[in-house]
Amino acid sequence: MNLVQIVKALKNLHDRNKRVEAEKAWETSWTRRLWIALITFTVAACWLIVIGESLPWAKALIPTFGYILSTLTLPMVKRRWIERYGKE
Repeated sequence: MNLVQIVKALKNLHDRNKRVEAEKAWETSWTRRLWIALITFTVAACWLIVIGESLPWAKALIPTFGYILSTLTLPMVKRRWIERYGKE
């Protein structure tokens, strides 16, 4: 492997790492969480309207809050799981 190939391989690795870091940042971002919550709320509310439920907009908050709550608690659960997994 010559110097040009090594430099190209390092650049490819650097580019890949930046892409992976950006994807990880997206996965944990509040922007993503809020968009998913908005989509969840909208779909739930529309479904509740279609099936004739009373107070569909208020009832659509239940799955939305459930989603938000899960995004707040899962990092703690993940940390504990990693700590326990590492002890095995």
